[in-house]
Amino acid sequence: MTTEALPLVANKVAVRKLIVFACFLVTAVTLIPVVMMVLVAFQSDAESMAAKPSFWPSSWHPENLTRAFDLVPLGKYLLNTVYFAGGTTLLETVTAALAAYAFARLDFPGRSWLFGLYLATLMIPSQVTLIPQFVLVAKLHGIDTWPGMILPHAFTAIGVFLLRQFFLGIPRDYEEAARLDGANRWQAFIRIIVPLAVPAIATLAVFKFIGQWNNLLWPLIISNSDATRTASVGLQVFQDTNGTQWNLLLMAATVTTVPLIIIFFLTQRWFVRGITMSGLGGR
Repeated sequence: MTTEALPLVANKVAVRKLIVFACFLVTAVTLIPVVMMVLVAFQSDAESMAAKPSFWPSSWHPENLTRAFDLVPLGKYLLNTVYFAGGTTLLETVTAALAAYAFARLDFPGRSWLFGLYLATLMIPSQVTLIPQFVLVAKLHGIDTWPGMILPHAFTAIGVFLLRQFFLGIPRDYEEAARLDGANRWQAFIRIIVPLAVPAIATLAVFKFIGQWNNLLWPLIISNSDATRTASVGLQVFQDTNGTQWNLLLMAATVTTVPLIIIFFLTQRWFVRGITMSGLGGR
């Protein structure tokens, strides 16, 4: 290495360290509310309601976890959230994969026009379609039922767009070879396209599951009983029923957040790989 190149290398190292420090700083600032939530969750009633709060507990109260579960059926709410988020995620990945394959591989009249119209629905705010969806579900007697909770969120254009972009990057030679071996289009889709698209499908599933886990508005207006209430709705019920007991409320919020953290760490390999390969990473 020449002496002229040493300053350039030093500058690159300094820039890299600066970027790492900036990322660390942003991460620390982002985690502050989460850390505060956990700390207040273990405080006593008087300490959490004090006029001048001290976020670090003077004494730890792990019994707040049991108290939170005693006040509301938090375990039932978490199980309902798994049903709701898991059901919508499963249905959307199936419907999005089928629709994306049709738009990417099948030639039919008006395909481009129909796909553009389908994408145009992304510009419609969800609040605009909320009342029509509620009226439709009510007329079909779907209030406070699992079909009424899940089916309206089982079809989205963003999932079709994501998978279509990935399917377009898969060479057609793979399918043609399968067709020459006697496979029909359905078999080629199941045995060739789907295995190659696992990273993109996993990315879509993670996005969908996290979004539906935190969904508040739709379950709030559809569910009327503990049989279908999700965790996000349960936190609102908790506050309405027991008042603002910050330590118990934040303990319940901590419990509902832990599954998302676990899911992210279990799926982050597919998450990062799917973003890189599907085009969301700038490819």
